[in-house]
Amino acid sequence: MRLPHVDIVKYRSWWFGISLAVTVPGFIAVVLCCFMYGAPLRPGIDFTGGSIMQYQFAKPVKTEDVLITLDDSGFKGSQVQEAEISGQKVIVMRTKALADDKQDELQKKTLDAALQQKFGDFKVLSRDKVSGVVGPELLGSGLLALVITLVAMVLYIRSRFLQFDFAICAIIALFHDVLVLCGIFAIFGLVLGTEVDSLFISAVLTVIGFSVHDTIVVFDRIRENSKFVGSKATDPATGKEYRRTFGDIANDSVNQTLARSIYTSLTVVITLSSLFVLGGVTTRDFVLAMLIGIISGTYSSIFNASALLVWWREKKIGKKAKTVSTTTAVTV
Repeated sequence: MRLPHVDIVKYRSWWFGISLAVTVPGFIAVVLCCFMYGAPLRPGIDFTGGSIMQYQFAKPVKTEDVLITLDDSGFKGSQVQEAEISGQKVIVMRTKALADDKQDELQKKTLDAALQQKFGDFKVLSRDKVSGVVGPELLGSGLLALVITLVAMVLYIRSRFLQFDFAICAIIALFHDVLVLCGIFAIFGLVLGTEVDSLFISAVLTVIGFSVHDTIVVFDRIRENSKFVGSKATDPATGKEYRRTFGDIANDSVNQTLARSIYTSLTVVITLSSLFVLGGVTTRDFVLAMLIGIISGTYSSIFNASALLVWWREKKIGKKAKTVSTTTAVTV
């Protein structure tokens, strides 16, 4: 199916406005989270510490029902997943640590009684405490990986296109996607109490790779078509000839890759949507983060990165023209 021609350059103020409408509330939410939780997002058990309990039940149980029982027993904000150990299905529960050890033990006894009453006999395989120290280490490793990724991408794009503005515009589009993702989850944390764990960092890094991949495809087509800048073309509406500008080339290049970008992203979105609806509770936030990141990455690659590159080139050409004009005036 052929997609309609979209004038990316002409309506770039609209595309930038849509991005601001999403990123500004997200940025405010990130700032509020920093004041309330001491972190840009509401931290989960991986960052705050807690307990990991492995129970083996005699009868099959649903993770959703176990999560409800945990909430009723005072372990709100816990995580439950199903695992397989030595061929046996096991329920793994991750709960937050309580300040008082005696209160923690009392609530665990209350939990055992509630689980016994609701699901029948079970066997406690292990109960381990998780230190919150791993949180800063994990966060530091994630941030380091993010910095290394960004530097490597700048160097690659700079060497690939031999133009520094291509690299800068791609990285700005990349920051847009990260800010959109983190901003939305910051809002979820404030409104819905959504917490982030180590899987969220994995989702962010995956989104970064997907976003840059899509942007490079668009930029590569712009680079290939740049040789036609200044060539003659005919306006289909008026029939008049004109010289094609860099904006015209960028516009045509984006439309040439538009179908490919949308269809590729659509297949990923369909898969992730199925996982979000049919998958387990424990992976739902991870899949949601991927969904938001893929949609944002596709939008920024098509509408933001190319429009930003055209704006950059126009400003650069305007400065050169102004410099030449000033030099000519001084000479005269």
